[in-house]
Amino acid sequence: MSKVEQLYYNVFNYSYDGLCVFDIEGKGVAINKAAERITGYDSQEFFESNIYHLLEEGIISNSVFLKVLKEKRTVTDVVSIRGNEVLITGSPILNDDGKIEYVVENIRDISQLNNLKMDLLLSIALKKKKKPKSSDKDNQLPKHMVPDGVVAESKKMNKIIHLVNKIAKVDSTVLLLGESGVGKEVIVKLIHRLSLRSDNPLIKINCAAIPHHLLESELFGYERGAFTGADERGRPGLFEEANGGTIFLDEIGDMPLDLQVKLLRVLQEFEIRRVGGRKNIKVDVRVVSATNKNLGKLVQKGKFREDLFYRLNIVPIHIPPLRERVDDIAPLAHMFLNRANQKYQLNKHFQPGVIELLERYSWPGNIREMENIIERLVVTSGHDEISWSELPFISEHSDITESLSLKKILQEVEKEIILEKMETYKTTRKAAKALGISQSSLVNKLKKYR
Repeated sequence: MSKVEQLYYNVFNYSYDGLCVFDIEGKGVAINKAAERITGYDSQEFFESNIYHLLEEGIISNSVFLKVLKEKRTVTDVVSIRGNEVLITGSPILNDDGKIEYVVENIRDISQLNNLKMDLLLSIALKKKKKPKSSDKDNQLPKHMVPDGVVAESKKMNKIIHLVNKIAKVDSTVLLLGESGVGKEVIVKLIHRLSLRSDNPLIKINCAAIPHHLLESELFGYERGAFTGADERGRPGLFEEANGGTIFLDEIGDMPLDLQVKLLRVLQEFEIRRVGGRKNIKVDVRVVSATNKNLGKLVQKGKFREDLFYRLNIVPIHIPPLRERVDDIAPLAHMFLNRANQKYQLNKHFQPGVIELLERYSWPGNIREMENIIERLVVTSGHDEISWSELPFISEHSDITESLSLKKILQEVEKEIILEKMETYKTTRKAAKALGISQSSLVNKLKKYR
């Protein structure tokens, strides 16, 4: 075999697209590795097969080979091979007399083509994302004023960080409101870090995670012999441990009514009494509380004390859900990706288009959900590049509703690209040429999108 012949053989055999050749009788003559992979036929099975037999047995749904023989030209069609749809382009190979001697077929996996189309469109959309206007940048907090771990690219979060910088130096009681997982604890840490109490403890307690009968002793401590099983020496509570610093009462809406009375006294008098104790103990703490419940409605239902609500609600801060601050999604995603890479000593990165999909997801679990998903992707992905198809809110739902949502994403991206090209080139002829599609196809798409 000459060098040129060897080159042709290697090009045929190692092509990424599937290639196979049939003689005029429909018998298999040659097949490359990609075609074996896509069709599921090994070379021996292919050489023993015949197009006519495959049609009779229902192994293939239709034949591009027969269409090429009939029309004597290149033909492209979708063919189902053992239930797997592939795109086949058949081309005639003519002898010296101009008659068809062989048919070569180019085979592509439709699912891979769809993935490539999705990746291409989303990559274009990602590159096209508009930069923030100068007026937006003027309203953003200077980077040196936002500590590590706090993302405030969106206007809403930027406004919250501005407010935190104002109130951190005073001791006003703060009530953090927002859905579960929006990052309330991050804001608490920032308030404490920027306060004059930063050298003293920040004590966190989840009021919903501790049984009601133990919550009082956890908060206020107990004296020796206060109850069965108590430490003989007694024990200080979390308010005493937080003395000079900040105490964070998470899920404050779940605090029982009898304890709400005692907490109100602490906020009024800044003194606590241990369980079983007879004397009051002065404490110097700043109280920050948080809830994902509507305390106003709980007050109306008699499940939360109105006087305590007003004591806690001196500086309310509502943290919006992640779906309402889309500008924060990309920096948060990269921050969590970098953390996971460092934690597991990996070097994963996002495929083009992944961030676009993250920004279009509704994030019912907010930032907590994103952090968990990205860590899962880092440790489970088999490649350094994390694909959009690995996102659980896509890969775990293959029903028609999710398919329609993906279709809608593509349509929105396509619409944005087409309308921008029309604005640039003005005429459908020039825009169609720039887009690489026919003018009639562009006209039809414009009718649909306009």
